[in-house]
Amino acid sequence: MTTKNVKRGYDPDDEKIFSVENIAKLKIIQEEIQWLLDRGYKMKQVIEFTGNHYLLSSRARTALQRTTSSSADYEKRKSTMLPLECAKDGCLNIDGFNLIITLEVALSGSPIFLGKDGVLRDLAGLKGTYRLIDKTYIALNLIGKILRELNVPMVKFYLDSPVSNSSRLKSKILELSEQWGVPVEVELAHNVDVILADKERVVTGDSIILDVCKSWFNLSRKIIQDYIQDARVIDLG
Repeated sequence: MTTKNVKRGYDPDDEKIFSVENIAKLKIIQEEIQWLLDRGYKMKQVIEFTGNHYLLSSRARTALQRTTSSSADYEKRKSTMLPLECAKDGCLNIDGFNLIITLEVALSGSPIFLGKDGVLRDLAGLKGTYRLIDKTYIALNLIGKILRELNVPMVKFYLDSPVSNSSRLKSKILELSEQWGVPVEVELAHNVDVILADKERVVTGDSIILDVCKSWFNLSRKIIQDYIQDARVIDLG
């Protein structure tokens, strides 16, 4: 099976949706969303209400939902985030699809969004389907590069087994990681979120996991800042 040369997370309407003028508007709306979240309103209802009020596109709504949280959640994530200097002190537990897809999107030149928690997130929905593309190999080798630089002693990738081609991605990770100089394991699991929720030293940008895991590293931001300097980063932080 050959890989396709595609742009992960690309949408032709993004230039208009995320123009300079519209980004300024989204930042104002984001403050309103956080205000409501801080007062106990649920994210789903808040996004629906503000999205309808401001006639936002589905892409704009998704961007706001993924980059906005309550003040309490921001503080919780800040308290559990580990400095990258600590990466050498033990095994990293990586949310495989989350990290790899974010890097693929950045490599594709599609928009990546910086949230108030300092995490970079994409708009590419997984929805149970995944195909390896040309950017997959680049993303994996960038992961290997940063692992070497940080002197990480061991890594364990977790991949959602119900997602298509998860077994193929597992094989590719194991194949490429032979050149990384870092011991790598890959586990296929039915629900990765549940597993990582109870772990420490987690690598993910998933807000649900970040809010409950014991500790985490902001590795995707480090990789994108250091190695994908032409990434299209939109600051909603």
